[in-house]
Amino acid sequence: MRDHEPDAEDGSGGHVYQVLSRTDRFSGPVFSVVSDEVTMPGGGAARRDYVRHVGAVAVVALDEAGRVVLIRQYRHPVGRQLWELPAGLIDVAGEELPATARRELVEEADLTAGRLDLLVDVHPSPGFSDETVRIFLARDLTPVPEQDRHHRHDEEAELQVRLVDLDEAVRMVLAGEITNGPAVTGLLAAACARQTGWAALRAATEPASRPPGGAAR
Repeated sequence: MRDHEPDAEDGSGGHVYQVLSRTDRFSGPVFSVVSDEVTMPGGGAARRDYVRHVGAVAVVALDEAGRVVLIRQYRHPVGRQLWELPAGLIDVAGEELPATARRELVEEADLTAGRLDLLVDVHPSPGFSDETVRIFLARDLTPVPEQDRHHRHDEEAELQVRLVDLDEAVRMVLAGEITNGPAVTGLLAAACARQTGWAALRAATEPASRPPGGAAR
């Protein structure tokens, strides 16, 4: 049994969903699976099984020509290659999220960013996981020197990197060619933000209302 998180309201000042108990089903380095007994409106309680995840960041890296960086990587749960954004887990203790985003951009796309802004936060699958992904917009891109590039292994050894015009990337989303959740969200958000001259962007250091990865550690 593990101490549960603070009880949560439904967002309207109504019922408080009190966690009566928690049972650990599985624990791994990236996620754990738990069962909570939660009080329900009108009385009684219900069991809710879900995944507690360390959280992740993703990066929409946009160059001066209006092209975004897409990577193609094998994802075993779906059994195929997917087009995605540079992204990674929040798995380095004490590392701030902008630093995580910059590190993943270096490791997966061989790029550094002179400017980083907060684009959007997303819960990819809130019906069964508490995972939060913070998506950044990276600009003023510079290639990492060849001798300093990250050595990729496992699935990343075959990782493909492509520069695609943002409008083409949006077309790929709407055509079903890009289905990765954070990629869909980030690309559409970037296209919307561009229409307003990037006026809606937030500071990369803005704290999250509930820090990604905070519940799963």
